[in-house]
Amino acid sequence: MAISGIENSGRRAGEGRVKNAILIAGPTASGKSALALDLAERQGGVIVNADSMQGYSVLDVLTARPSAAEMARVPHFLYGHVHPSTAYSTGAWLRDVTRLIEEDALSGRPAVFVGGTGLYFRALAEGISDMPDIPPSVRERWRYELKEQGAERLHRILMREDSAVAMHLRPTDGQRIVRALEVLDASGRSILDWQAARGQPLIDRDSARFLVIEPDRGELVARIEARFDQMIDKGALDEVRQLMALDLAPNLPAMKAIGVRELQAALAGEMSFPEAIERAKIATRQYAKRQTTWFRHQLGPEWQRLRPGGESSIPD
Repeated sequence: MAISGIENSGRRAGEGRVKNAILIAGPTASGKSALALDLAERQGGVIVNADSMQGYSVLDVLTARPSAAEMARVPHFLYGHVHPSTAYSTGAWLRDVTRLIEEDALSGRPAVFVGGTGLYFRALAEGISDMPDIPPSVRERWRYELKEQGAERLHRILMREDSAVAMHLRPTDGQRIVRALEVLDASGRSILDWQAARGQPLIDRDSARFLVIEPDRGELVARIEARFDQMIDKGALDEVRQLMALDLAPNLPAMKAIGVRELQAALAGEMSFPEAIERAKIATRQYAKRQTTWFRHQLGPEWQRLRPGGESSIPD
């Protein structure tokens, strides 16, 4: 049953395979996981992670993943299933959701998708272009070239090989330049060709509920600071030690999880632990601000805006 007042955007409505889905977005520390658990329990549903960092193993505490006790209350999917050595992507997440659908893990009961990764929600509700698998050798080659030659040199290579893409990218945008080059190298086709073939949404928009939590800024800052202190108490430092022992490339997404770089520096004696903790809190606040801005401008009118504690306004 759709929430009263939700307007359907009309884009690809009704085409998805998951009926009666509930999507819960919100910035970090906004209480969205608690809301997801409440709704899933009330409705006999399941929870699917839609947060890019909570998909990685090792970083249970530092990514604020639901506890084992919380996960035992209702089925949870796509948490901690990706090794930190993997560069997990939106496309990979969407394929994992597709696999859950094909295995009937989401059939017959409401699926609650919860997280802070906006692109995951967009892909879920609108579909994304199917991209080719990139062999590790190709991926490593272009990342090595970026490190050795720099973004502007690779941009000139891309301009020669695929000028249509290069003209739309800044010469300093190394990440997107490398992505275009590795897709071209792996498939022999321009990334523009792949992007033109948009996939299908996985949810039925007509029967879905769209919820986004918009906490008060001051309240959110207090929650962020208290939560990071709790992370330290619960073993965040040990998780960073485990991650360091893996000797992973620093540009991997898991290595960019908030708190990893700061606590690494403290463990290496490059700064004090109080300074590292304060820097991590600042980084978390900045990230939450970026998330809030993205949700405000990118999520359409079908999304019901909630304050933390506004669960009572959500019907069963």
